[in-house]
Amino acid sequence: MPNAAPRPTACLALADGTLFYGQGFGAVGDTVAELVFNTSMTGYQEILTDPSYAGQVVTFTFPHIGNTGVTPEDDESVETPAAAGLVVKWDPTEPSNWRATDDLVAWLKKHDRIAIGGIDTRRLTRAIRQQGAPHVALAHNPDGVFDIEALIAKARAWKGLVGLDLAKDVTCAQSYRWNEKTWAWPEGYTQREGEGLRVVAIDYGAKRNILRCLASAGCDVTVLPATATAEDVLALNPEGVFLSNGPGDPAATGVYAVPMIREVLKKDIPVFGICLGHQMLALALGAKTVKMNHGHHGANHPVKDVETGKVEITSMNHGFTVDSQTLPEGVIESHVSLFDGSNCGIRMTDRPVFSVQHHPEASPGPQDSFYLFERFAEAIRARRA
Repeated sequence: MPNAAPRPTACLALADGTLFYGQGFGAVGDTVAELVFNTSMTGYQEILTDPSYAGQVVTFTFPHIGNTGVTPEDDESVETPAAAGLVVKWDPTEPSNWRATDDLVAWLKKHDRIAIGGIDTRRLTRAIRQQGAPHVALAHNPDGVFDIEALIAKARAWKGLVGLDLAKDVTCAQSYRWNEKTWAWPEGYTQREGEGLRVVAIDYGAKRNILRCLASAGCDVTVLPATATAEDVLALNPEGVFLSNGPGDPAATGVYAVPMIREVLKKDIPVFGICLGHQMLALALGAKTVKMNHGHHGANHPVKDVETGKVEITSMNHGFTVDSQTLPEGVIESHVSLFDGSNCGIRMTDRPVFSVQHHPEASPGPQDSFYLFERFAEAIRARRA
């Protein structure tokens, strides 16, 4: 007789009562969060450590997750993984990569993150697309015993991301300088040298590779916490201000971020935003943001530059979007998603102030949009001249 299927040691419970059973790995216990799917084929470590995934469990549509292990060089945040949990099709195998310093299973356990394998991720992805990103409870118990009613109740009781400010949870505790550039063979990470363009970066949950891209574009970056005031920013005499990515509801973060940005805009210096920073800029300019059905999460999203007609393949991670119908006079839509037509970029018509929803630093993903960092740096040099 064939071997019996192993007893499930993990359970994913959706708020509507749908249950998925599989094999647990990583930490033991349970967690509640919003469930999103990511279509990236590489970069699972960068995704799991991206602060923008705070409050979310990530299911990967690509089945080979964990096969390249993990390395501290690929962490996008300095603390623990931001994502609340992980859902995969196949259990991770032993890593096979010359850069690996640990395996995914041990890494998740060390950082107290729960994961489940053996899940029909295609079915799960279809459910998310059709019904929207659900609230879920993910549990791992090596004994295979679960209080299903309690898990469903936890998923239903979770309030969700709407109205939730998570930037305060993932931002830096104090300001710091950043001069490390992007990774390159064979040197690895190197430091920018010489005089740089003075840039203040507001950390709403900034990825390390965004800061590296700024440094590679010639910027001398000072990072400030999400709650920094306009006085804090302008005291550093910046030649440019960068607004970073981050998690949560932009309207909630905007309560304290928008007043600061509006004061900075009065000084007529270049401003560049990415992801949540894009949404913060839009709110500061008078537009509105809305929650998406299931968001955009992956490294294969086509985005069109409205003015040039050029199509870029981009990396994305967001569950809210700017409502382009609310953009005020003097602000135009610069980029749109070719998946659903949603807004992916704005710019002011009379000054170098612009932002994009996608991630031009990639990590993971294509680097079609890296020129945006250079555009920001050139705007600062033009102001100097």
